[in-house]
Amino acid sequence: MMINDEKNYLSYEEFLSQVKDGILTEHGNCPVTLLLLMIQGKWKSRILYQLCIHDRIRFGELKKQLPGITNAMLINSLRELIRDGLVTREQFNEIPPHVEYSFSEMGRDLLPVFYSMMIWGFKHEKDILSAAERRKTE
Repeated sequence: MMINDEKNYLSYEEFLSQVKDGILTEHGNCPVTLLLLMIQGKWKSRILYQLCIHDRIRFGELKKQLPGITNAMLINSLRELIRDGLVTREQFNEIPPHVEYSFSEMGRDLLPVFYSMMIWGFKHEKDILSAAERRKTE
């Protein structure tokens, strides 16, 4: 099944019936795989989640919200998210100068995805916590 750029998206029911046959964009790409490639890695989804919480956030505050991330990893992850069009960077040439990060329009379109992930997390919390415990013992 191919979907074109004219916003002929599938309903959820159509998705369920057609996903086993493969769903591709007009360029032959799986749209889910494209998104997963953009947000893969330990930190990108966490950075995006922080942008759900804070409309705009400075680098230092973002780093505080992500214990364990290095400056280099945060810088690289933000650069990739900006490059991929999910995040915007605004530089303020004031004294002292500072930079703020926020969702781009495309990034904001991920908010319903995070909402669905939240619902899933509430629904499966016990299983998620059990899986986390099993990972600790491996």
